[in-house]
Amino acid sequence: MKFTDLFIKRPVLAMVVSFVILIAGLQAMKTLNVRQYPRSDVAAITVTTIYIGADAELVRGFITTPIERAMAAADGIDYIQSQSTQGQSLVTARLKLNYDANKALSDISARVNAIRNNLPPESQIPVIAIQAADSQFASAYLSFTSNILEPNEVTDYLVRLVQPRLTAIAGVQKADILGGRTFAMRIWMKPDRMAALNISPSQVRDILAKNNFLAAVGNTKGSLLQVSLTANTDLHTAEQFKQLVVRQDKNTLIRLGDIADVVLGAEDYNTEVRFSGQKAVFMGIWVLPNANSLDVIKRARVELDQIRKELPTGMTAEMAYDATAYINDAIHEVVKTLIDTLLIVMVVIFLFLGSFRSVIVPVVAIPISLIGALFLMQVFGFTLNLLTLLAIVLSVGLVVDDAIVVVENVERHIADGMSRMNAALVGARELIGPIIAMTITLAAVYTPIALQGGLTGALFREFALTLAGAVFISGVVALVLSPMMSAYLLPPHHVEHGFKGWVDRTFDRFRDWYGKRLDRTLQARPAVYVVWAGISLLAGLMFLAIPKVATKELAPKEDQGVIFGIITAPANATIDDTIRYADAAGKVFHDIPDTRFTFQITSPSSGFGGMVLKPWGTRKVPTKNYLPVVQQKLAAIPAIQMFPIMPEALPGSDNFPVSFIIASTADQERILEFAKEIFQKAMKAHMFQFGDIDTKIDQPQAQILLDHDKISAMGLNMQQIGSDLSASVGGNYVNWFNMEGLSYKVIPQIKRVDRLNPEQLNDIYVTGPNNQLIPLSTIAHIQQKTVARSLNRMQQLNA
Repeated sequence: MKFTDLFIKRPVLAMVVSFVILIAGLQAMKTLNVRQYPRSDVAAITVTTIYIGADAELVRGFITTPIERAMAAADGIDYIQSQSTQGQSLVTARLKLNYDANKALSDISARVNAIRNNLPPESQIPVIAIQAADSQFASAYLSFTSNILEPNEVTDYLVRLVQPRLTAIAGVQKADILGGRTFAMRIWMKPDRMAALNISPSQVRDILAKNNFLAAVGNTKGSLLQVSLTANTDLHTAEQFKQLVVRQDKNTLIRLGDIADVVLGAEDYNTEVRFSGQKAVFMGIWVLPNANSLDVIKRARVELDQIRKELPTGMTAEMAYDATAYINDAIHEVVKTLIDTLLIVMVVIFLFLGSFRSVIVPVVAIPISLIGALFLMQVFGFTLNLLTLLAIVLSVGLVVDDAIVVVENVERHIADGMSRMNAALVGARELIGPIIAMTITLAAVYTPIALQGGLTGALFREFALTLAGAVFISGVVALVLSPMMSAYLLPPHHVEHGFKGWVDRTFDRFRDWYGKRLDRTLQARPAVYVVWAGISLLAGLMFLAIPKVATKELAPKEDQGVIFGIITAPANATIDDTIRYADAAGKVFHDIPDTRFTFQITSPSSGFGGMVLKPWGTRKVPTKNYLPVVQQKLAAIPAIQMFPIMPEALPGSDNFPVSFIIASTADQERILEFAKEIFQKAMKAHMFQFGDIDTKIDQPQAQILLDHDKISAMGLNMQQIGSDLSASVGGNYVNWFNMEGLSYKVIPQIKRVDRLNPEQLNDIYVTGPNNQLIPLSTIAHIQQKTVARSLNRMQQLNA
């Protein structure tokens, strides 16, 4: 007795096995993580260090290089890149494929912390984070605008009331604020007033550090009671900072308010965000890797509706961008295709079998096999994404084959005069070997795709194994359920009439016709060989011609309804100047007929902006058709460079199809010359629409050249002079103050009107002989030069 007999004679057992497969698949359907594409195993560890006031050369030498050397010894690193800019160091370690990012994070964190004392004390603590290949952008962005509140007030409201509510949503990794202006106590020093009273900038910093002090006093402990103690050693309001005593001259008190304007301002005024032309603050919602992004953003939308009801007067909130909208529509299209496929397969099966009762067997096998494949996806840790759904769609035609073979074989035995039960027993026994062989063969065809390495293997592993898993489940169903259903559902043999009889007679005539043609073909074998050789040659020529007539790319461009670009303005452009260029670019996006929203984030000499188009169902023009129109209009904006692009379809791919990195021990200028030669030859080939070199030596820089001999003769030291200059212009914070339960920075700096150009620095006063202030021009002069905007490195080589 074969094992198939057990399921035929005991139909309840066959049904139980099928229901187990069905229930396992249904519970997996509810728990599977829904994503646009499979999780990428390519990640990076970023180390960001802020050193306010430092130039790129200083940042590279004293921050970037030590961090690079420490990170290079960590395990699992493929290569290291770094970028040193004005006031910031960014070191990125790209990990090897499939390497544990958390393990790499722990290793790199330990190594960076070990050299923390070697970094300049004025630099901030390095921020170390994991950057996944498919998490370059948040799953959703919210826009908050107000025609009453200032940006720092909007930011504070978001930090206190909105951000905690969004981060508390199940599945949200973080809700960060983009382009916000955090409150800070700004001490705008007056150089002339300070010079008249002989108070140096470094003295102001010292006074702030010593008199805005957070003291943890402790508590008293008696025999029966203990009382906690506090002391008002810190300051809380602008008025308290104004009343801070800087110096006492005889009976006169010189307060901070006498030499500076003290206001509750913002940490940074170098960023401005706009949403459809109006000043705004953005929030990005990032979803946990193992969370269902569709459900998470759906819950975020519900929470946003509740938040809207509680917003202050004049403030509005919008869902500026929702990546899950595209994912949702794409998944719905795939599900629709799946339903259409099932209907077409059912019709085709009916046309060939000619009996509704015969159709039931393979039709029941299809959903059980597909739903059962979801359980295997859960076991393997896969996600429900476009590629796995594509695998399920493609598997419809494969999973139905085994059931059709069973039905056809049982019907053949019924036609030979057997009873349905005996026909099912004999037919199933005959097909055990063939069905197992078919299942293994089909699964073996797709499984090697899962063994590929690199990005292709990471993306298509789930596709291949899902397809193989569906085929495997269909083989189980064909041996367990299909024979039992055939024994009880197939009609007994009799002379067929009607539609089924017509189908059988038609196929009999076709079989006779084909048999005769096949006999004649076999008698003319040389002609068959000639035709075979001709088809093979034609196929080979077509294969060789594909690269010349078809575009090669990792994935076709998808219409995600978004166009964006990076704005590159002149290196010496201020935030005010760059905003003018960004507004012009924003108008270009706004004038597109199908534009729904526009957005821009602007900073000095650079920016980022784009547009979100109307939903796909309400527009007829695809996004890619707008690209050349937008590019032509952006190219007409003077003084800036902005190339519009669409988001990449697959995670981990670059926004540019071809990228070169030139690394050498040579200096930046020599590398740039060589890069320009390559760039010019590439553009002369007329194969590229756009090109760019990330290294640009066009950043104006004023170097303060100090007269060391004169400084030494005056009995001064560089530390004091450097401290005065840093306190005057640098803009670094001294300490923190408390305001309604949150801490904010205290930042002394001279007013912007006193540092509009490098020549004004000559009028800055620094500590001179006998602690008397002297103009900087007494001991130094200004020299202008041009430097690179950023100093890039690759594998610890200049690049």
